[in-house]
Amino acid sequence: MYDFHNYSLTPQQDMVVNLVLFAILIIAVMKGTGKISGAGPVVTLLLIASFCVVGRVLLQPIPNVQPVTVTLILVGIYYGSPWAIALSGCIAMSSNLLFLGHGPWTAFQIVGWSLVGITGSVLSHKILIDGRIAIGRLMTLSVISAFAFDWIVSLSILLNHDYPTFLAYLSNGFLFDVYHAIGNVAFVILLSAPMGDLMTRKGAIKQNRAVISVATS
Repeated sequence: MYDFHNYSLTPQQDMVVNLVLFAILIIAVMKGTGKISGAGPVVTLLLIASFCVVGRVLLQPIPNVQPVTVTLILVGIYYGSPWAIALSGCIAMSSNLLFLGHGPWTAFQIVGWSLVGITGSVLSHKILIDGRIAIGRLMTLSVISAFAFDWIVSLSILLNHDYPTFLAYLSNGFLFDVYHAIGNVAFVILLSAPMGDLMTRKGAIKQNRAVISVATS
């Protein structure tokens, strides 16, 4: 038998393939939100968690770019802090244990993403106004959240390194923080409308809002 599967892609080819797959996933989310009927909030959140896990895995070749941070801000806005915290744990644990590698940093990721979701919940009245997402404010929060999350996760190195090493680590990782922030802005543009529409029409727990539309302020 010929081993037709015995080949490997270059890192660049792998990244292109993963980007195409993730683009298909986003299109599926955008097209599918209007066709899901009878889904309660738990089912909706399970779908969102699955999307985040797959997104983390597919976008792994792009340093520090993933859809989880923006998604958890939106979960905090529409469903509140408890669900954002629960999803933070589910996403971090499942994606790390199954695909990306598990260690002490997982706990710091859960804390970081939980705080991101809590912030989204606390500021929901500033970002979601009369059923409209203030996209500029959401982008600003997503950029701040990128740096805050990365710095919280970076605290994990203090478990076996000293404080000067931690500061050097933060300095060396600043470019990756910027990548995270830029990725978050892109995900706000791509995901805020379809995700908000899905969360609103499928029984948001925190607040009962009209179908989402995007504002510019």
